[in-house]
Amino acid sequence: MLSLTQKFFFSLISKPTRSFPSIETKVPSFIRNTMSESDHTPQFNSPRLVVKKVLAKLQHEGDGAVVRRGIGRNDLRNLDPFLMLDDFSVSPPAGFPDHPHRGFETVTYMLQGAITHQDFSGHKGTIRTGDVQWMTAGRGIIHSEMPAGEGPQMGLQLWINLSSNDKMMEPRYQELTSDDIPSTENDGVEVKVIAGESMGIRSPVYTKTPTMYLDFTLQPTAQVHQNIPEAWNSFVYIIEGEGVFGTKNSSPISAHHVLVLGPGDGLSVWNRSSKPLRFVLVGGQPLNEPVVQHGPFVMNTQAEIDQTIEDYYYSKNGFENAKYWKSH
Repeated sequence: MLSLTQKFFFSLISKPTRSFPSIETKVPSFIRNTMSESDHTPQFNSPRLVVKKVLAKLQHEGDGAVVRRGIGRNDLRNLDPFLMLDDFSVSPPAGFPDHPHRGFETVTYMLQGAITHQDFSGHKGTIRTGDVQWMTAGRGIIHSEMPAGEGPQMGLQLWINLSSNDKMMEPRYQELTSDDIPSTENDGVEVKVIAGESMGIRSPVYTKTPTMYLDFTLQPTAQVHQNIPEAWNSFVYIIEGEGVFGTKNSSPISAHHVLVLGPGDGLSVWNRSSKPLRFVLVGGQPLNEPVVQHGPFVMNTQAEIDQTIEDYYYSKNGFENAKYWKSH
């Protein structure tokens, strides 16, 4: 009989292989941020509008965990270079036991509670409310992610694709406590800069695939106008509250929606409700490469996926430590 861990892994790799088309884009030279001091939209050359709205729906993952998946499902399979976005909630004894990754990065941002991570190379640590772990799986990592306290442990996990040149790089971590993440506040708008730049402050995180990741909280009546590199794909995920996105006459959109943004150089947001609005704005430079995904493995061709599965089962080419390792 399979263990829970084995059932979990086989449920991942049994997902069908998928291939996605690329998107033609150009790369800009800078990021700029402006805050409006009155109720007018700054003169973006091309304002970004919401072109698709997806409600993140609850589903079970791992061993008893529950996630709201916004990216990586049938109605939003991916958004180059982003592969998956989960808004997770996990309480002991549930969690995400030993499982592998290859070919992309995972970004785990804790909203409440704590998660303890262990991997087969001896890396171990706990991230708590407001902390970020930016893990580049590269050629191979096997790890576990388990709750470190009682009650629901909540956060966001984003999967970011790596280019074909970087998929087999050595794994690495960037881990920031909440105190390490730059933040600022002005006119009822607070931003935490996980990656990229906003309101004159910049994150120390180095992104292999150029990425911005901003956590905004807008108090009632506040507004923000954030520039986004024109060639990048971008989206919003609303954590709590409701807001008006893109144009002032748009209808308010509530929590747990992913908003795919169209082309342009900036996004405007207004909070016209009586409660705070919190959302993340994420953007990234498209890779414009084929995506072939088989559960936790993301490569460019089916042959590379077949090789990855062989490497995992025979503990080679990046998975050597799998022979003798088990989390505890």
